Order: sequence, then C-alpha cells, then structure tokens
Amino acid sequence: MNTQSRRKWILPSMLIISVMFTAGCTRKSAHYSASNVGDSCYAKALPTVGEGGLAWGATLSVARKKSLSNCMRYAGRSGGTPNTCQVVLAKCK
Repeated sequence: MNTQSRRKWILPSMLIISVMFTAGCTRKSAHYSASNVGDSCYAKALPTVGEGGLAWGATLSVARKKSLSNCMRYAGRSGGTPNTCQVVLAKCK
C-alpha cells in the first residue's frame, strides 16, 4: 500500500473508532437489584435529575432504605442530584 492510499483510510478509520467508543460510553443500563429469594417487598426512589434506584427487602423499611441508597449512588454517577432522592413507590407482594 502506498502513502497516498494509507492517508485515504486514516480519517474514516479514526471516525469509526471514535464512534465506537462514544456509543459504548453513552449506552444506558438499568441499575436495579434483583430480588433475593424470600424478599417480598420492594421500593423505588427517584431524584429530581438523574437515575433512581429500585431495591428489594424483607420489610418495607429495608426496601425503602436500600432504594434510597441506590438512588443516591446512581444519581451521583449519572450527573443527577443525589440529595433530592425520594421514595416514590413501596409495596409488598
């Protein structure tokens, strides 16, 4: 391959690589805990901005506490407002 044909491939190759890295970084994934065997209560907490958290527990209070903790963690990671997390749903099966 001569120098001129190599130059033709440099820019498209760099664009493809940068798009691949960008796509991998922007993909959102759900941050929810799987139910533990025997846990029948769950709670969901959401911040004003950012990702919230869902958690399971043996009691409503345990589920609420875990979901608030998850909400603060995930909101902080997603650039949200962790100090505004509130439980918006809490139920037992």
